[in-house]
Amino acid sequence: MLAFTLAVLLLLVTPGPGVLSTAGVGAAFGFRAGLRYVTGLCIGTNLVALIVVSGLAAIIFAITWARNTLLVLSALYLLYIAARIAFAGRRIAFIHAEEIPGIRAGLMLQFINPKAYAVNMTWFSGFALAPESLLAETLLKFFIINLVWIPIHLLWLAAGNVVNQLDLSPRTHFAINGAMALSLLAVVGLAIFSLL
Repeated sequence: MLAFTLAVLLLLVTPGPGVLSTAGVGAAFGFRAGLRYVTGLCIGTNLVALIVVSGLAAIIFAITWARNTLLVLSALYLLYIAARIAFAGRRIAFIHAEEIPGIRAGLMLQFINPKAYAVNMTWFSGFALAPESLLAETLLKFFIINLVWIPIHLLWLAAGNVVNQLDLSPRTHFAINGAMALSLLAVVGLAIFSLL
C-alpha cells in the first residue's frame, strides 16, 4: 500500500495539465474562483479512472482514429486553457478574464487529458493491494488516489493564488501567467509526442 501511495504522490506532483492549469487558474483568478475548477478536475479524474477500470479506455485507445481525435481535442482545449491563463486580466478580443474556468472546464480537461488516462492505467493495472477481491482493491485505490489528489491540487491552487495576491506589476503578473501557460503547453506537447 505504501508503494502505491508513493506512486500516486509522485505521478501527481509532477507537472501535468491538471496541476499546471490549477496553479494557473489560481494565479490568474484567485483561490476561491479556482475551487470550482478543481472540483471539476476532481470529478473528471474519478470519471476517467472509471473509464480506465471499465476497460473502455483500452478499447478507445486501440482505435487509431479515436486515439488521434482525442489527442487533437486535447491539444486544442489545452491551448484554449493556456490562453485563458496567459491573458487573464488583459483585454483580448476572444478571451474575457471575467469568464473564470469552472467545473465544466475542469471536467472537460480531464476527459481529454492524456496524462489522466496514462496515470490511471498505471495505478489500476499494477500494485496489487487486495488480490483476493477486485472490488475491494478498486475501492481502496480510489480512496488513496483521492486522499492524495485533493490536497496536492489544493496546494497548487494555493501556490497560484499566492502569486495572484502578490503586489506585482501587471507586466510581471502577465509574465508569470504566460510562463505557466507555456509550461502547460510544453507538458501537453511532451505527452502527445510520447503517445505518437
